[in-house]
Amino acid sequence: MASWQALRARRWYAVMGLMVFLTCGAIMFCLQFGAHALTMAELWSALTFTKSGSEEVARAIIWDIQFPRILMGLFVGASLAITGAALQALVRNPLADPYVLGISSGAAFGATIGLALGLGSIVGGLGLPLCAFIGGGLSIVLVYGVAASQGQLPMHKLLLAGVIVNAVCSALMMFATSILNPASLYRVVMWLMGTLSAPSIPALIGIGASLMLAVVLLLRESQALNLLAVGEDAARSSGVDSDRVQRLVFLVSAVLTGAVVSVSGMIGFVGMVVPHLVRILCGADHRLLLPVSALGGGILLMVADTVARTVVAPAEIPVGVITALIGGPFFIYLLMTRKYRFFA
Repeated sequence: MASWQALRARRWYAVMGLMVFLTCGAIMFCLQFGAHALTMAELWSALTFTKSGSEEVARAIIWDIQFPRILMGLFVGASLAITGAALQALVRNPLADPYVLGISSGAAFGATIGLALGLGSIVGGLGLPLCAFIGGGLSIVLVYGVAASQGQLPMHKLLLAGVIVNAVCSALMMFATSILNPASLYRVVMWLMGTLSAPSIPALIGIGASLMLAVVLLLRESQALNLLAVGEDAARSSGVDSDRVQRLVFLVSAVLTGAVVSVSGMIGFVGMVVPHLVRILCGADHRLLLPVSALGGGILLMVADTVARTVVAPAEIPVGVITALIGGPFFIYLLMTRKYRFFA
C-alpha cells in the first residue's frame, strides 16, 4: 500500500511538473510571437531589464501590452477548465461546461444593459465588467432559488433551472441589443464572442484572486467529487455530505464563471474539451484532474489568443472564434477515434 501511494505521489509530481514546464513554455512562446514579433535577444533583454536604449520598445510591448493579456488568458482559461471539470463531476454529464448554469447569459444581459445605459466607461472603465458581474450574480441567485428545495440541490432541477434562466436572459439580451446604437451594438457583439484585449490591473487581480480561492476550495473536495462522479448513493455510503459538496461546488463554479464572463465575454469549448482531454491522458481522479485541467485550459487559451491577434494583424479575431475552431474539430476527433469511460 505504501509503495503504491508513493508511486501515485511521484506520478502526481511528474505530471504537475510537466504541466508547469509547458505553461512556462507557452508564456514564452506567446510573449515572442504576438502581434509584434520579437527576436530572442529582444525578449531576453526585456525580461532581464537589460539597460539598452534600443530595447525600450520591446520592453514596453512585453510588460505593458502582451504580458497582462497573456496573464489574463492564463487566468481565464484555467478558470473555465477547472470549473468545467468540477461541474461535469457534479452533474455527471460529459456535456456540462461553465455556461450550463445560465450564469453566462445573465452576465451578457447585464453587460448589454450597461452599454444601453451608457455605463460602460464609468468607474475607470470598469463599468462593463461590473454590470456583467452583477447580471451573473443575479442569475446565480435565481438559478439557486429555483433549483434548491428543502435544503437540497437536486442536479436535474439545477440543470433545468440553468436552461430556463439561460433562455430568458438570452431573450432579454436580444431585445436590449435591438435598441442599441450601432457603436454599442458592435461592442456587445465583439464582447460576446470573447476578448482578452486591454485587461486592467484591477480585473487581473480580481480574476486571479477568484481563481486561487476556487482552486483551494475545489481541491479540498476532490475526493468527494470522485465519489459524486460515481453516484450520490456511493458518496453518501462513504460518509460524504453530498448536499454540502453540491452547494459548495455550484456556488464556487457559478461565482468564478460570472467573474470570467465579466472580464472576457463568452469563450466557449475550453471548459468542455480540456477536462475530457485530461481524463484521457491522466485519468478521472479529481486530485490530479482539477489542477492539470486548470493549467491545460490556461495553455489552450493563451495560445488561442496569440493566434487570434496575429493571424490577421493588425486586426484581431475574437478569441472565442479560435477556441471554437480548435475545440470543435478536436473534440469530434476524440469522439470518433478514442473510446474511454467518462468516470473511469
